[in-house]
Amino acid sequence: MTWLPRRTRTPSGTRTPSGPRTGARPGPRPRAAALTAVALAALVPALASCGIRGTSVPVDAGAAPSRVSCKVPAGAVAPAPPDSTPVTVYLVCSSTLAPVERTVTAPKQRPADRLQTARALLDELQEQPGAVEEEAGFSTAVPEDLEVTEPRAGDPREALRLSVRPEDLPSFALAQIACTFGESGALGRTHAAVLGGPGDAEPQRYACSAEVRTHPESVPGTVWGSPAPGN
Repeated sequence: MTWLPRRTRTPSGTRTPSGPRTGARPGPRPRAAALTAVALAALVPALASCGIRGTSVPVDAGAAPSRVSCKVPAGAVAPAPPDSTPVTVYLVCSSTLAPVERTVTAPKQRPADRLQTARALLDELQEQPGAVEEEAGFSTAVPEDLEVTEPRAGDPREALRLSVRPEDLPSFALAQIACTFGESGALGRTHAAVLGGPGDAEPQRYACSAEVRTHPESVPGTVWGSPAPGN
């Protein structure tokens, strides 16, 4: 909607303030003035219908929103210490999931077992993004007090137990865990995570699919042993 300043118009047929009436009829109005009057007449109902009072004061809505890169510049990553191991974690950026490369201290026990690896990855997911990652648009939804433990008797070997039921986690947090665990080479790179909670409910398989990475607000779970959605 284009804002136009209000204009006043002298009513037609108004006599001049002084001087005798000559009886001569006023000449035809200029075409531009007639067009302006028509435009103003059309504009007034439009302003009334949208519920906004016209104003001649310019409105500053601020700068247009900037787009984030969702990618950490290669030159901004510090060299990895000698006793560290590179890992990939999935963080939230622009309402999607994107991979971020980080390093963790190498475990004393090599190779690390599944639980050590899962705990190291969970620690990284709980870590708030640094200045460079934050500038690129990254954030995390994984609760800081979340814990991961080994599977119980009768659980699938690939399963891990969380201190909160997976379905009770924020959907973005569950998607982050499913993709970070599922894409970890140390955990077998199964493209899914088999997760259970503190109760007796059977663990479920949470896939890290392209759909989950694009729409992490909805992470479907399937009973262990059932085919993953789309497979």
